[in-house]
Amino acid sequence: MQAAVQMTLVFVYGTLKKGQPNYFRMLDPANGKASFRGRASTVDKFPLVIAEKGNVPFLLNIPGQGHHVQGEVYSVDDQMLAFLDHFERTPDMYQRTLVKLKVEEWAEDAGAVRSTGSTMEAFTYSTTTYKPEWVTLQSYENYDSYGDHGLVFTTHL
Repeated sequence: MQAAVQMTLVFVYGTLKKGQPNYFRMLDPANGKASFRGRASTVDKFPLVIAEKGNVPFLLNIPGQGHHVQGEVYSVDDQMLAFLDHFERTPDMYQRTLVKLKVEEWAEDAGAVRSTGSTMEAFTYSTTTYKPEWVTLQSYENYDSYGDHGLVFTTHL
């Protein structure tokens, strides 16, 4: 008998989203399993800024400032969660914390049924460690590496 695989919900808002430069990492079975569950936005506002020479998106852990950040929810296995922790340089660059989300759209085959507008929790990667000037940077509601801002993501730090 096979043991049940523990799955964890993770909210991604940056380069790991569909159509973004690091999305391929979510699809790579060598990293573990990640299944798209739906789209959501943060219940609290947070500053989502683009910083550093690689134009990296950072979610600053300053609730109440910025925007209701839009992103995607994935169900990931322990192997993918460990990969994401390493990829996001947890705990040095980012911290994995629970965030409250409002469901925007939920996949029909996503297991637990969640209705549009309902709230849920998932882990996300945010940072409490950042340069003071980052709080003065433009904040975004929806990150797109190829957006009008012209700050194309070039590398992971």
